[in-house]
Amino acid sequence: MTTTNVLQPSFLDLPPAVRRAQTAMQRPEVQAMLRRLSEFDLGIFMPHRHDEQTGDFQPLPDEVLQVESGCKVSFRNRDEIAHQTDRFLPVAWRWRDGALATASACEMVTEEGTGSTGTLIKHKMPNEH
Repeated sequence: MTTTNVLQPSFLDLPPAVRRAQTAMQRPEVQAMLRRLSEFDLGIFMPHRHDEQTGDFQPLPDEVLQVESGCKVSFRNRDEIAHQTDRFLPVAWRWRDGALATASACEMVTEEGTGSTGTLIKHKMPNEH
């Protein structure tokens, strides 16, 4: 497995949480977890966002979700989408306060189709409203 070495000078300015996540990927126990997760078609995600003015990495706050809609990523307050399970599909998770918590979700749309329920659920695309 190849990952960037976090000791490179360009990584020294990363926030501690982001640097810790990058460093963790070099650890044998984290790579073992990744191998195990891959058996379930899962991977490892580093929850983060970027400062709107500088582009600097920032840890993703607990109350914020990364949301993909219409092939664009935005960051929204967790409370805005927490109970819209018919519209948003969780795609990344984190462990927070002793429980599973969504970190990222994709906005979905429902269409008439030939599925077993007569509807198809798919990712919302840019031209869909």
